[in-house]
Amino acid sequence: MERFSRLIQLIGNEKIKVLAEKRVTVVGLGAVGGFAAEALARCGTGHFTLVDFDVIEVSNINRHIGALDSTVGKPKVDVMGERIKDINPSCIVSRKNIFAHKDSFDSIFEEKPDIVIDAIDSLLPKAELLAYCVTNKIPIISSMGAALKRDPSKIKIADISKTDVCPLAKKLRNYLKQKGITEGITVVYSTEPPIKTGLRPPHKNNTQDQEKENGSSHIRGRERNILGSYPIVTAMFGLYAAHAAIKTIIGD
Repeated sequence: MERFSRLIQLIGNEKIKVLAEKRVTVVGLGAVGGFAAEALARCGTGHFTLVDFDVIEVSNINRHIGALDSTVGKPKVDVMGERIKDINPSCIVSRKNIFAHKDSFDSIFEEKPDIVIDAIDSLLPKAELLAYCVTNKIPIISSMGAALKRDPSKIKIADISKTDVCPLAKKLRNYLKQKGITEGITVVYSTEPPIKTGLRPPHKNNTQDQEKENGSSHIRGRERNILGSYPIVTAMFGLYAAHAAIKTIIGD
């Protein structure tokens, strides 16, 4: 346990043992989810299910913890899985290189996790994931909009019913209300208004993002705007999410 000795000094052996026994599912391994997974691994979490169907691109390098010149083109689940095993070789890591949406949830959650980190950036799959976890009584920490923000001091943790300013949180509240869900989801969000100058339209020759699996395609949605991201803010969103998850797991 030497690798976690400094943390043991702060929270004690018993809580480290609890973390080692828990399973965390991280859905989305981009700018936020990657940092959340990294922090949880460095705190001794013993079981991970990593979910992301994407590969690392050059444009990810400014903000994804696993994005390096040497990892461009590699699946994000493989890059983060290898990092976690390098941090803690005894950690059990399951990699699911699939697109998270309602048709894949049964596969993603075939082993029920103790807690979920939601770092999806697509609205409908995110809303579906939140509704699924609430319905199935799976604790979840959800990241709201981290792009178009520059002030890390505005980041907060709260129940989704208590959020303000964040446009994504508002859209999700409206969706969840239709499902009869108005509270009970812990979120990381920012009270900083989005910086509109950081928003750019999609490239003209971009097509809808798809996942092709077994000859079929799952449409991620319409072409999305390109959102400017400040890596300090996106990283802190991930760290806040990991912090909220650890507090939930160890009962602090």
